[in-house]
Amino acid sequence: MSLVIGLTGGIASGKSTVSKMFKEMDIPVVDADVEARLAVEKGEPAYNKIIAEFGAEILMENGEIDRPKLGSIIFHHGEKRRLLNEIVHPEVRRRMTEQIEVAKQNGESVIVLDIPLLFESKLTYMVDKTILVYVDSETQLQRLIDRNQLSNDDAEARVRSQMPLADKVKLADEVIDNNGTLEETKKQLTDLLNRWRIYSK
Repeated sequence: MSLVIGLTGGIASGKSTVSKMFKEMDIPVVDADVEARLAVEKGEPAYNKIIAEFGAEILMENGEIDRPKLGSIIFHHGEKRRLLNEIVHPEVRRRMTEQIEVAKQNGESVIVLDIPLLFESKLTYMVDKTILVYVDSETQLQRLIDRNQLSNDDAEARVRSQMPLADKVKLADEVIDNNGTLEETKKQLTDLLNRWRIYSK
C-alpha cells in the first residue's frame, strides 16, 4: 500500500526546497508544474485543443506555444483563463495519475505530489495526506522581492493573487514552518516522516 502525500505552499514559501529534500531521500516526486509544461508540448492533446481555441497566432516559429503571449491573453481575460484551465487541468491530472500508478507498480511506499494549487484546485482527493510549507507574510514578501527582483507593489500583487498561507494552514494535515534555516526545515520534515512511520532511504 503506497502513501500519496500532497505537498503544497505559496509563492516563495519554500515548497520547492522541501520537494528537493524528498528527492534527496529517494522519495519520488511528481511535479504538477512540470506535468503542466509537458501537457502542452507540440503534438499533445491539450496542445491541439489550445490552438483550436486560441488560434495559430499564439505559436512561435518552431510551432511551440508562445507562453508569454498566451499568458498575456489569459491574464487580462478571466473567461479565456477558465477556458485554458478547462483544457490543461484534466490533462495534468491524467498525467499525474499515470505517474502515481507507475510508482506504485515499482513498489514505492511513498509518492509525493508537488501541487502549488492543491487546495484551490480541489485536488486533495488525489492524495492521502497533505503537507503545507509555511512562512509568515513578511518573510514571504521579502523572499519574493529578493528572488525575483520585484518592486514591493509587484510582489504584493503576486502574493495577493493566491490563497493566503494562513488560510491553507487550516486545510493541511501537517505544516512545515520554513521561516528558519534549511537545517530546521529538514529536521521538521524528517520528524514528520518518522511520525508517519516513513523511513527515508
